[in-house]
Amino acid sequence: MKEKNFESYALRELQQAIIGKALEIGAIKIRPTDPFTWASGYKMPIYNDNRMLLALPGTRSMVVAGLSKLLKNEGIQPQVIAGTATAGIPWGAMLAYDLELPFAYIRDKPKDHGLKNRIEGMDSDKDFNNAKVIVVEDLISTGGSSANAVQAAQEAKGNVYSCLSIFNYGFPEAQQLFANLTPPVMVQSLITYPRLLEEAVKVNYLKPDQIEMLKDWSKSPLEWGAKNGFPKVEKEK
Repeated sequence: MKEKNFESYALRELQQAIIGKALEIGAIKIRPTDPFTWASGYKMPIYNDNRMLLALPGTRSMVVAGLSKLLKNEGIQPQVIAGTATAGIPWGAMLAYDLELPFAYIRDKPKDHGLKNRIEGMDSDKDFNNAKVIVVEDLISTGGSSANAVQAAQEAKGNVYSCLSIFNYGFPEAQQLFANLTPPVMVQSLITYPRLLEEAVKVNYLKPDQIEMLKDWSKSPLEWGAKNGFPKVEKEK
């Protein structure tokens, strides 16, 4: 990171650079008139694959610098970084390395063999012992798997300060899931959906007249497709 001096960038500059690179390499694709079919069968105007950002050393460094700045801006000083399996593992590990902190990762469910760990990086009979934990995710959409990982860290006596993500769609149902945790956990995201749209227009990736359609999607994503002539694709039984 120091060779590129990304730590000296303002957070907004890092966000702008990461969004530009993600659009350039196709890690984020936005197609309001030719939407993608998500695994649920719903037609959605955006597709996000943050794993593509791992391929570029400079972009990796920018992402880690941005995640670190998010924590510093909130005055958060974690004691442990925990990544979600599998997409949050590389980002969490790199952030932990950058901050010189212990790292663990959280499985979606316990292993069915061996020590049957749910959280890897500590012995099966250990826990976080009330340490300040930051859970790192790459993407938050409906929030179910991310909130579940946070809950697992809390059950392992982790004092979870926030769930940190690269990108966040900002769906209300996800916000509610994190608010319902005990105790509630805030979400900090390097790139938010409104910020993405703002930058996409600046770099001429999107036309201004497409923005309203995309804003409408974020308000009611499950109804958006049918409303705009893109019905849900029903899976074969």
